[in-house]
Amino acid sequence: MTPTVTKVEIFRALHRGRTPEKPLVLPGPWDAASARVLEEAGFPALATPSAGVAASLGYEDGKTPADEMFAAVARIVRAVDVPVSADVEGGYGLAPKELVERLLEAGAVGCNLEDSVGGVLQDPREHADRLAEVRYAAGDLLFVNARVDTFVRGVSDPARAIERAALYVAAGADCVYPIGAPTTVLPLLRSGIQGPLNVFAELDGGPSPTELGELGATRVTFGPGLQRRAAAALREVADRLT
Repeated sequence: MTPTVTKVEIFRALHRGRTPEKPLVLPGPWDAASARVLEEAGFPALATPSAGVAASLGYEDGKTPADEMFAAVARIVRAVDVPVSADVEGGYGLAPKELVERLLEAGAVGCNLEDSVGGVLQDPREHADRLAEVRYAAGDLLFVNARVDTFVRGVSDPARAIERAALYVAAGADCVYPIGAPTTVLPLLRSGIQGPLNVFAELDGGPSPTELGELGATRVTFGPGLQRRAAAALREVADRLT
């Protein structure tokens, strides 16, 4: 296996020098089997979706116990050789040092951290302070993707997302993820946010990764979309067997 630190360097490098028509596409495995399939398909890195992992473990989104989430991430990491970043929601109430230790023990090279808890946006400066503590504890061993939840919490003004992003980048975030941002505001977000920009993509009916890249995305993720698509396909097979 490639040493974890080398995987982190590989993962960071994947975010650099992206051209608009070629964003980094990071599909989301929900277990070891799906991770192997995605690696075999040729993806250079993977990013676990908390909702997809929760579904695979029998929990509602946001209800997975921390121990089970980290164990699931560790199984995914062990199953593949490519770098794996982990969605750890709001950090499960763990102190930054412990959160970093748990991520590194699981073998993750990066993490998503949300700035809302229980559906409520957190104070952006307080969240930036937490990100700074995570950055300090992790050093260069983790790639931190700071999720900005304004759009999914009813705040439609792009300026609010850009303000939060600036605080998070200043705190040491490597990438910013304004989840739920309308495609119409992506060029504005791109112009106002420093560094890599993560954009959520729909599997059906939405812009393609290439189109999102042309609108400003550095990297594209799908949340639990692949897990839900797989479940729907299994349901169709099951229906034919009954």
